[in-house]
Amino acid sequence: MSSATTSPSDGWDATTRIGVVVPSADIGPEAELQALAPDSVTIHASRIDFGGMLPGGHMVAEKIPQDPITAFVEPPAVDNAVTLLADSPLHALVLGFTSSSYVLGVDGENALYERLAPLTRSIPLTGTARAAVAGFRALGAERIAIVNPPWFDDKLSTQGEEYFEAQGFTVVHHGPVGLPSEQTAITPRNLSEWIRTTVADARPEAILVAGNGIRAVGTIRGLEDELGFHVLTANQAVLWHALHLAGAADTAARITDYGRLFRAVPKEA
Repeated sequence: MSSATTSPSDGWDATTRIGVVVPSADIGPEAELQALAPDSVTIHASRIDFGGMLPGGHMVAEKIPQDPITAFVEPPAVDNAVTLLADSPLHALVLGFTSSSYVLGVDGENALYERLAPLTRSIPLTGTARAAVAGFRALGAERIAIVNPPWFDDKLSTQGEEYFEAQGFTVVHHGPVGLPSEQTAITPRNLSEWIRTTVADARPEAILVAGNGIRAVGTIRGLEDELGFHVLTANQAVLWHALHLAGAADTAARITDYGRLFRAVPKEA
């Protein structure tokens, strides 16, 4: 005799599955991506050993050294992580690590994507900086501000400025946020207050809260409503871009609590 009782969801009926490569000790990207994603989207991670963090999720130093940032995108670790993710039946892949794009620059980042392309089984691949560029262009923003995590030093922040200026944007503010250099010390409240008091006077058309490990998606709606400019964050931008690359534009448009970006369409898919 069959039962009329409806079974609770088991997650297998997801229509869009997104894979993300993250640093070994960082849970921030997965936490925020799953918070952003509707029930029809699932997030699947692959990890890479990252010398900038200690076991337990603590930073190894107040500022991340550049050597671990460069090592994150060198073969074979990231190549293996992408290959293993691409073995799964996914619809898009994400590199959840902002700072490597800053260090590589636009040309170096392009070379990285070209190297990884044969490993993806034709699953589209994006990352934070690439997604942010697509987001700024989709929103028509040219004057931008870059808010970096407190564990980015001034050199890394300047490399970020150079990356976005090379993409044709005018960077009216950039720098590490003036909060303690520890993931758990950052909240939507104190991050929003710092942006409100330190960045808003630069009058950007849009800002990017860079760094996939900074707690940021909770700031988006309030800052956009209060200050008027577009707010992008690392994990918001990669989810938006990944959904469009995966052919799930309708799913992206149904996300209403995390910024105007989800109502925008990339100029190039």
